[in-house]
Amino acid sequence: MAAPRPLHRALADSAARHPERPAVIEPEGGTLSYREFDALAGRLRDRLAALGVGPGDRVGIYLRKSIDAVVAIFGILKAGAAYVPVDPDAPPARNAYIMHNCAVKAVIVEERRREQFAAEFAALGELPPLIVTEGTGGGAPLARALDAAGAARPLADADNAPGDLAYILYTSGSTGRPKGVMLSHENATSFVDWCSGLFTPGPEDRFSSHAPFHFDLSILDIHVAIEHGAALVLIPEERGKDPLHLARLIAEQRITAWYSAPSILSLIAQFGRLPEHDCSALRLVLFAGEVFPVKHLRTLCEQLPGPRYFNLYGPTETNVCTWYEVVPPVPPERTAPYPIGRVCAHLQGKVVDEKDHPVAAGQEGELCITGRGVMQGYWALPEQTAQGFLVDADGTRWYRTGDIVVEGVDGELTYRGRRDRMVKRRGYRVELGEIEAGLYRHPQIKEAAVVALPDAEAGVRITAFLASRDGQPLSLIALKRFCAEQLPLYMIPDQFSWLDALPRTSTDKTDYQRLKEVA
Repeated sequence: MAAPRPLHRALADSAARHPERPAVIEPEGGTLSYREFDALAGRLRDRLAALGVGPGDRVGIYLRKSIDAVVAIFGILKAGAAYVPVDPDAPPARNAYIMHNCAVKAVIVEERRREQFAAEFAALGELPPLIVTEGTGGGAPLARALDAAGAARPLADADNAPGDLAYILYTSGSTGRPKGVMLSHENATSFVDWCSGLFTPGPEDRFSSHAPFHFDLSILDIHVAIEHGAALVLIPEERGKDPLHLARLIAEQRITAWYSAPSILSLIAQFGRLPEHDCSALRLVLFAGEVFPVKHLRTLCEQLPGPRYFNLYGPTETNVCTWYEVVPPVPPERTAPYPIGRVCAHLQGKVVDEKDHPVAAGQEGELCITGRGVMQGYWALPEQTAQGFLVDADGTRWYRTGDIVVEGVDGELTYRGRRDRMVKRRGYRVELGEIEAGLYRHPQIKEAAVVALPDAEAGVRITAFLASRDGQPLSLIALKRFCAEQLPLYMIPDQFSWLDALPRTSTDKTDYQRLKEVA
């Protein structure tokens, strides 16, 4: 592993080595070379410094995914501050809460969102300085906003210490309020270095940027690409679920490294008409965020047999913490999801029981992770931070992932589900993910999600939400007969509900909270 360094140093280094190579590409909005990218990020650094932003401060990014937003990330880092990206399509009140919660020193925001954001923020506290762009696309709107603000004194990039805060990503909290996961420069660069060793990227690579910037998958896309002078190809959110567009983009942009949630790859495999496109440049297919249904993974591998496939696993608090390489073809008889594999080299893991004692191989337990990639904690939530860690007698802090795994005799970890998705029914422990896996074995079921709610008489009521391949629901009798063939009786759902498609969060995960509201 390389020595710890500021996360933003990669941009200056790549700009020096490859000044005219494309750095960030918006397929319909322009391209910035590394020289142009570094220069514009430097101008933003200087403007932020003129506003009083310095090391240790936080700066909000309230922009649509664009070259402007990527430049904002690096301009903030160059100023020594931490970037705080929010979902531009989320309710303005939620975004104002996030910005106020972490006391941002400034916000970069689009003009069309300024008025409502300012009103929501004013209800919470004094509005920080705003850098307002008339839109986004190609970097020109940000450049014009900086022109309008006037010249700022040129400065050198900040030289952050490894433990300094680099970014805060807000995730859903159990209290109903989002909580900020604090990641340092060392957290991020240790992950980038691990990726560099496994995936061997270079300046000829072209990375997809599918994940929104408030989602932890974006860390690999952005920072691994910039570290190696590769091109980052941005996929706007409004086109991110269009399988035909995505398949065409992989071919036309000569993408070499793709990274997304399995749900997106499942869509591409089923509806993207991949055999009609030349995707021969693609050498890496990476997926994370949820279990990849085996039948859809098999289809994808059949249509794209050339790339290497990696199942990456980890919560926002650790980014990726385990990995497993799937070697095509997927055997026709396989129905079980692939393992999540081994703990990444820059981390350590252990599996513990409910009393925090290590469990033997073959026994279920909660995965705990320690090492350079583990978050500092939750912003301004010391109690939740303390609850999130197991601390050994020697002071070693292990992050409790909340995920139940089993370690095989070969050292490979298999994911069994979330601790908070495990319920007791008729005295049996029931993992809702196991029911989903059983339902996915039906050839007509395209999507499946299972939720459990308290029931006064039965203790718990289990509802399965389903979407079919042809849009036609199966009969209840046929479905229950199939479940009886796949699952123990105590796991068969009480209710089945058919939808055109399952609801998704902004990070393309199944939106279980919305399903619980209608169950």
